[in-house]
Amino acid sequence: MHIADIMREDSPTFSFEFFPPKTPAAAETLYQTIRDLESYMPHFVSVTYGAGGSTRDLTHHLVERIQHTTKLDPIPHVTCVCHNEKEIEDILVRYAKSAIGNILALGGDRPNDIPYDKSRDSFQHAIDLVKFIRRFNESGAHPDPRGFGVGVAGFPEGHPATPNRLIEMDHFKAKVDAGADYIVTQLFFDNRDFFDFRERCALADIHVPIIAGIMPVTSMSGFRRIAELAGGARFPAKLLRALRRCENDPESVRRVGVHFALEQCHDLLDNNVAGIHFYTLNRSDATRVIFDSLGIPRRRNAQARTV
Repeated sequence: MHIADIMREDSPTFSFEFFPPKTPAAAETLYQTIRDLESYMPHFVSVTYGAGGSTRDLTHHLVERIQHTTKLDPIPHVTCVCHNEKEIEDILVRYAKSAIGNILALGGDRPNDIPYDKSRDSFQHAIDLVKFIRRFNESGAHPDPRGFGVGVAGFPEGHPATPNRLIEMDHFKAKVDAGADYIVTQLFFDNRDFFDFRERCALADIHVPIIAGIMPVTSMSGFRRIAELAGGARFPAKLLRALRRCENDPESVRRVGVHFALEQCHDLLDNNVAGIHFYTLNRSDATRVIFDSLGIPRRRNAQARTV
C-alpha cells in the first residue's frame, strides 16, 4: 500500500525495522521474530541496506520474501553509497515488479570493509536519490500510477555532518520538497528533541508525517553499540542513572530499557505523534512487551504464513 494511503487511513502508525541476516542462525532468529510480530499487523516493516557487497542482495531477498510470504508490508531502504544510476534503476524496477509500494531513501553509511571514494557515487546526497525516484515514478514503470511512496530520514538531535543547525534545516527542507511523502527519525531518548524537531519542521513549512524512531535498550553491550549509531545519541541522565544501578544484572537492564522506551511511547502518543517505528535489532521480545503495554488493539486478525 502507498504510504499516503497508510497515513490517511490509520494514524498513529506502528512499524518495525529488520536487517537482513548473514548466517543461518541469524536467519532463524529473524524469521522467528517476523512470525512473532506478524500477528501485531504493523502498518509496515522496513528492511535496512548494507554499505556494499553481498549484504545488498540479502536485503532484496528479504524484502521480496516478506512481500510474497507474509501479510506484512515491507519498505526497503535504498542508499546513495557505492551506487550508480543504472544500479538504482535496476533495484527500483525489481521492487516495482514485486509491487513494493514504498522506499526509504537514505544517504547511507560509509563502508568500513572496502575502499570507498564518495566522489564516484552518482548520488552525493539523499536529495539526489529522492529526485531520481521521483523521475522513475513519472516513467510509469510502477503498477501504482503514483509510483513509490518516498520516505527520508530525520535527525531530532541534528545531522552529525552538519553542525550548523540553520543550514541543516535548509538542506532538510530541500530534501523533503524534492518529493518526500514521510519522515522516519533516527533513534532518540529524549522526547524533547523530537518535539522540538517536529516544531522546527512546521516552522520550515514541512508538513509531511514525521514517524518517531524508538530503540529500547535491552543490554549493556547493545547500549554501547547504540552510542555509535547515527553519529552518536544523547542519553538522558535519568536513563544513565537507572542503567548504572543494574548494569551487572542483564534482566534488570532489559526491564529498565523497555520501561524507559514505553514511557517515551506513551508521551509520544499523548502528543499526537504520526507514528512510532521500532528498531527491533531482529528480536521481538522488547517490542512485544512495549506494544502489549501500550494497549494498542490489533488492526485485524492475521494468520501468520511461513517465512
